[in-house]
Amino acid sequence: MQRYEDAAKAFEDLLKTRDRLRDPGGCPWDMEQTLETAKTYLLEEAFEAVEAADRKDLRSLAEELGDLIFQALFMARIAMDLGGPHDKEILDEVGLKLISRHPHVFGTEKAETVQEVLLTWGRVKSREEKRKDKSALDGVPTALPALVAAHRLQEKAGQVGFDWQLEQDIRGPWSKIKEEVAELDEALENRDSEQVKDEIGDLLFSIVNLARKLKIDAEGALRSANSRFKSRFEYIEQTLSHEGRTVRDTPLSRLDDLWNEAKSKGN
Repeated sequence: MQRYEDAAKAFEDLLKTRDRLRDPGGCPWDMEQTLETAKTYLLEEAFEAVEAADRKDLRSLAEELGDLIFQALFMARIAMDLGGPHDKEILDEVGLKLISRHPHVFGTEKAETVQEVLLTWGRVKSREEKRKDKSALDGVPTALPALVAAHRLQEKAGQVGFDWQLEQDIRGPWSKIKEEVAELDEALENRDSEQVKDEIGDLLFSIVNLARKLKIDAEGALRSANSRFKSRFEYIEQTLSHEGRTVRDTPLSRLDDLWNEAKSKGN
């Protein structure tokens, strides 16, 4: 109980700090912020928290999560100034939503596996969205990175039954990838740039679906690939620099050799 009381006091103090910054006589810069400017900082802090989580740097993660929480509360205050819901309404709504979507925890339903939990979650959300005349795919922000958005759209569709039948069966998603590769090959043969763009998009979407089935975060997998590419390319640059050369004036065969060398060293 003590830790809840301590956290509640810290939360209250943070709200007071936020309001002091926005109230008359507060910080001129904070008072001038709008929803448009605030969303940039919210996204920035979210990505910094993700980066700290990728590094498993728990100290940095705690700091970035604190910044992210403040940015969310700061945006909530801007919305309140425009006539939006107050803090209590926002917190009450999310609390009630979590309780209603976990009837296996707060109610009498049973869900003993992750799959059963997801089906329950999807069923409750479907009822909510039907009452609000919403699509099952609503709630996936367009500002999300495309790989994350693809994963969430597929998840949401799966929660209402639009998914490959067997959770562990990757034959369906894998065959879909091969189908999309063939369609991309045909588009390339036809030199149809618009069709090529569409088929590349379909292929990426299908790859995300396979990753989802394998419990792999496609966005995280691509970030790791980006990091490996950067590390290996920098190895090439550094090696060539010691030889008095640059990437631009080095034959591709030599670059390939250096790339494989970097890879063999674990870069």
